Amino acid sequence: MAERELTGRHVLMIFVGAFTVIIGVNIALAYNAVRTFPGLEVKNSYVASQEFNTRRAAQEALGWRVDLRHTGGLVIMAIRDAAGAPVRVAGMEATIGRATERQDDFVPAFEFDGQAYVAPAELRPGKWDLRLKALAQDGTEFTQRLVFHVNE
Repeated sequence: MAERELTGRHVLMIFVGAFTVIIGVNIALAYNAVRTFPGLEVKNSYVASQEFNTRRAAQEALGWRVDLRHTGGLVIMAIRDAAGAPVRVAGMEATIGRATERQDDFVPAFEFDGQAYVAPAELRPGKWDLRLKALAQDGTEFTQRLVFHVNE
């Protein structure tokens, strides 16, 4: 078998081929990162930062603790006050979804059963977020992001 000579043309083709693969992979990764990016957290970060401490102090004064779990096709969210009693909120907005993309997001239909808020939710295994905005009876806004895991 005759040995083939490595010419400048071969080296150029190897060089161009390698960089084509590298650039192609980078473009594919960048495209998918931008396509699945959930977006902005706040419209104006400066304004949000100016109000942060005031909102945090009001929310901490409520003394609420939120426990969240998924079991038997239900999401169960118990909101307790500083004394451990169940809290019935004046209003609530909640979204369940993944941290990295919005395609699985949905708004659960929470119902208060006297002890906790319960909503049906068939969730695939993995890490989920519940983004909660609740309104206390006195008008104080309570905002929290809760992370939970589904193992079923």
